[in-house]
Amino acid sequence: MEVRARAPGKIILAGEHAVVHGSTAVAASVDLYTYVSLRFPTPSDDDDTLKLELKDVALEFSWPVGKIKEALPESDRCVASSPTSCLPETIKSIATLVEEYNIPEAKIGLAAGVTAFLWLYTSIHGYKPAKVVVTSELPLGSGLGSSAAFCVSLSAALLALSDLVNLDFSQQSWLPFGESELELVNKWAFEGEKIVHGNPSGIDNTVSTYGNMIKFRSGNMTRIKANMPLKMLITNTKVGRNTKALVAGVSDRKVRHPNAMTAVFTAVESISNELATIIQSPASDDLAIIEKEEKLGELMEMNQGLLQCMGVSHTSIETVLRTTLKYKLATKLTGAGGGGCVLTLLPALLSGAVVDKVIAELESCGFECLIAGIGGNGTEICLGASF
Repeated sequence: MEVRARAPGKIILAGEHAVVHGSTAVAASVDLYTYVSLRFPTPSDDDDTLKLELKDVALEFSWPVGKIKEALPESDRCVASSPTSCLPETIKSIATLVEEYNIPEAKIGLAAGVTAFLWLYTSIHGYKPAKVVVTSELPLGSGLGSSAAFCVSLSAALLALSDLVNLDFSQQSWLPFGESELELVNKWAFEGEKIVHGNPSGIDNTVSTYGNMIKFRSGNMTRIKANMPLKMLITNTKVGRNTKALVAGVSDRKVRHPNAMTAVFTAVESISNELATIIQSPASDDLAIIEKEEKLGELMEMNQGLLQCMGVSHTSIETVLRTTLKYKLATKLTGAGGGGCVLTLLPALLSGAVVDKVIAELESCGFECLIAGIGGNGTEICLGASF
């Protein structure tokens, strides 16, 4: 039996950093996906190994299932229907299996993801041999939720071939999960994200699982649905950043300027709520869409100005802002800032020639550009896999 799952990445449309201080953030899925193919061998294959292939980074892993079982005693396993957190000692045991491969220093950040893979796989399927192949359209470590998309698509594939999910595979197309099944996928993915990130908010895996958009405030998430098409140019500055340091810097600035920063966070709250209202309101014709796009662009620009007030912009981000401003396009950073990715709203009636010019100019600066639809489907599954 073979199955393929996909899960989208995410962007923060408004509210990053301020959300840490009690304001509302709005996150949305992007139609850039991570794909996981899962195949169990037939009895005639005589294969007793668990294989993982990360195609985009040219890494392959293979463990005899007996060796995994030896490293992870049965008592450490969860019940697949009710996820619980991976114990610290279990993470250490799994890490020894990963460390044997001497992952190159430039790719060492992937070790936690491989650890999450081994834990999710054995928790749901025990010690069965299998081959898992991962490919992704998402750049790694750029704030687009690549690790969450990995955990979600992996959890979806694993659960699709378990007794916990009933899917109609008579159609040869991408299929959505039911609501209760999505909830289970999301819970498993969140536990995987904990292994990768330690203390994630849950925003990334929730958006990747359910798709569309969510509002997030003080730990509470509300799913919302877009009523207008949205397209963004995502510019990856390829500048790495230290998220923890950037978050700490905003907190320090709040200590030094409590009244001013409180006003900044209050303004961000208003922007997030207004943006969510605009996106959810119906648009009757092209004129209404244009008007909504103009308002969204203004809100993005205001949010970017407030992020600059927080001290999380960067020269690379400012270069993108200057470039897109020449074409009268609205732009803001997404995520932690300090580099990473930048969003530019592409109005529905904007000509392709203008988009090509913008991309050419940004790529001449050494940046990578991706065009993505915003607020689409969450994780989906199909029968058959491409190895």
